[in-house]
Amino acid sequence: MKKFHALAMAGILAWAMPIASQAYCNNCGRVIKIESVVGHRSSSGGAVAGAVIGGVVGNQFGSGDGKTAMTVAGTVGGAVAGKKIAENSQKMKYRITVRMEDGDVETVVQSKLRNLHVGDSVRVHDGKAEHY
Repeated sequence: MKKFHALAMAGILAWAMPIASQAYCNNCGRVIKIESVVGHRSSSGGAVAGAVIGGVVGNQFGSGDGKTAMTVAGTVGGAVAGKKIAENSQKMKYRITVRMEDGDVETVVQSKLRNLHVGDSVRVHDGKAEHY
């Protein structure tokens, strides 16, 4: 009977030692959800750039009042085209939800997934989730 108790105690200690030896990490957790999100870029920058380019191109045509009209038309047309191009320019991002070791839930948004999957152990650092 003493041998049984000794073996049982050794088994319990062998199981518990790795758990006890792990240090607590206050910014670590497990990925519980990953979502792809598409964010639009600002369209005002595209409109300004398009207006400048359109104005320069329009200024190359005509003379006198015709040149002025072409410059104005190029500026307006360039602004509209630049705005549309910027609106259609989309950037893929990932919203990663992590259940932290203390039970809290944190969500980070990052542009690269870095081979993360649901269930992976991660460290949240500088607003990004990364393997540890």
